Amino acid sequence: MATASTVKLKLLIDKKGNKVLFAEASKDFVDFLFYLLSLPVGTVVKLLKEKSLVGALGKLYESIENLHETYIQPNQNKNTLLNPRSSLCATEVPLLLSDNEESSTRKVYLCPRNYQHVTDVPNLLCPHCRVAINIETSIIVNSAAANAGAVVEGGFVKGVVTYMVMDDLEVKPVSTFTSITMLNKFNVKDVGALEERVVDIGINEGLKLLKASLECKNVMTSVFLGNKL
Repeated sequence: MATASTVKLKLLIDKKGNKVLFAEASKDFVDFLFYLLSLPVGTVVKLLKEKSLVGALGKLYESIENLHETYIQPNQNKNTLLNPRSSLCATEVPLLLSDNEESSTRKVYLCPRNYQHVTDVPNLLCPHCRVAINIETSIIVNSAAANAGAVVEGGFVKGVVTYMVMDDLEVKPVSTFTSITMLNKFNVKDVGALEERVVDIGINEGLKLLKASLECKNVMTSVFLGNKL
């Protein structure tokens, strides 16, 4: 599946309150949000390093980067901490973080003497025979639907409906009933104070959403209106 460079998001904005009530999103955007939950902490830190990651994890990451190999156990590799892999196959998810190495085809490596040992980090020492694990191979995604010959969209959710993404990233399918319920929930009395705005989400916006999701609950409002609570 080709990686989408951008996806569109339709925001419903309360102009008086200067906040995003919710957004209407396609499967691609929801797949992206769900995929974020699979990212290891090391990958999140790596992605956000240049965006002033809040807290001490950035310094911890730099400490590992700067630590000389002399101090690393011979059966360990700094790359396992600096560039950890998601447990999910990224090729099935239309990623917005397409400059991340996660978006490439995932490979694993076999020990040349003992095929029982596999790693996704090349040249680690085999714990059994102590030789470098370096025979490259690819992961085959196991899908019951694919094996049965069914057409599989990839990703997490089905594309048969539009999804509603709340300001705090709660996700639910859109229906006329849910939209009316949301307007009542937000006590919207003046429909004229609402604005629909379509925005394009690419790599930069994806990183901003990831960062904001770790810092606040009004993620959409923070990213698109600059109003963080």
